[in-house]
Amino acid sequence: SAAEAPPPRTQIRARSRADFQRRTWRRGVDAIATAVTLAAVIVAVILALHIVFVVFEANAANGIVTTINDWAGSLAWKFKDVFTPADPKAAALINYGLAAVLYLVVGRFVAGLIRRAF
Repeated sequence: SAAEAPPPRTQIRARSRADFQRRTWRRGVDAIATAVTLAAVIVAVILALHIVFVVFEANAANGIVTTINDWAGSLAWKFKDVFTPADPKAAALINYGLAAVLYLVVGRFVAGLIRRAF
């Protein structure tokens, strides 16, 4: 019967090509979403390193410390002075920690949107 006959070869090739294109598109979208998540994690790590350097009073003359602190100052954006406790260590922990958490949450949210939208 016709129901038992295998599909013609052209149909098989068309489906295979469409499946391949769909899988390739999905891999590309997943790669973009992963890149967004990775970027958010890297920013959060930079902010966390800044917090550690401030809390443990790292040598401000060290090139690594200076570079990380400069990057963190730029990446913390408007969060650097959301809260103004008297202790500068607490201020760094709260403000830069808030920025790091926000980057992680927004990064995951945007990655999820990318995966769902495409």
